[in-house]
Amino acid sequence: MNKKATNAIKYSLSFILAAILVYFAFSKVNWEAFMSGLGSTRWNYIVLFAIASVLALVFRNARWRLLMKPLDPEVKGLDSWDATNIGNVANIAIPGAGEFIRCGYMSSKRMSYDKTFGTMVCERAWDVICILVLILIALAAKWKSFGAFFRENILGAASGRFTLSFWIVAFTAMVVAAGFIYLVYRFREKNRLCGKIASVVSGLWDGIISFTKVSNKLLFVVYTVGVWVSYVLMSYFIILSMPSLDGLGLADAVLISAMGNIASVIPVPGGIGAYHYIVALTLQSLYGADWDTGLLFATLNHELHALLVIALGVISYFRLSTSRRHHEIDNSR
Repeated sequence: MNKKATNAIKYSLSFILAAILVYFAFSKVNWEAFMSGLGSTRWNYIVLFAIASVLALVFRNARWRLLMKPLDPEVKGLDSWDATNIGNVANIAIPGAGEFIRCGYMSSKRMSYDKTFGTMVCERAWDVICILVLILIALAAKWKSFGAFFRENILGAASGRFTLSFWIVAFTAMVVAAGFIYLVYRFREKNRLCGKIASVVSGLWDGIISFTKVSNKLLFVVYTVGVWVSYVLMSYFIILSMPSLDGLGLADAVLISAMGNIASVIPVPGGIGAYHYIVALTLQSLYGADWDTGLLFATLNHELHALLVIALGVISYFRLSTSRRHHEIDNSR
């Protein structure tokens, strides 16, 4: 099977999964109640939501640029901003594609594609850590409210899944991976294919450990905190915009934000369906909110952010395209 056919199947399955999740999320909706809730939305908080959304993107771009600067000191903030915005739009259409696209835009002679991709992997690793921290903060702040739910539905389910056979398979996979890497590096100078693989792995590793080379690690941490505080504020402002959620506070926004970001690992276009279902289920299970209320929260948060991302992506695409066109004209003179 050729690469085009494989990609077509992969993306088709992704859209099918998105459609199934959308169906399950919206099949329970009482549309009269949904529209009533939308009509009572406090739109002044939506403005604050938009500001927090932009801040999250700004902090994320600044953090990524810090990771790339040790590899290419000449990397420009505006270029990485445009590349990130274009990648975000691509992710809405095809999950995961945006990461490859933004790395392609930023790769250069000094910073090869594999190194750029490594910085993205490093960035995502920090995001996973932050999601776990958010969950821990929310659990500590409101353990009485949803501690039992967490024990029964999260820890209980996890202990049931991670059986002995799972650990055997995981250990075997790690041994095979370690053996493969050893053989590649053992024969990298004798075998051309092993040499190419070793070169790619080495470049990827340089990107992954780019954090260790960041000159101002405190600033990196500040940017990371800025990203996730902005995400929490986005959820908090949506809570404040909905009269039906008046009893919820900042600690609840922390948990909802963490649970919503779990949807990012589900391979569907832009998190469509996955985010709505997980957030609506969280609000219904933990807070007793109506499904319509949970879905309205998810729709406002997800779709408003998506519209903002698309607008910024279109602007960045035209700016970057125009800039490159002028550069080509200047070089041809």
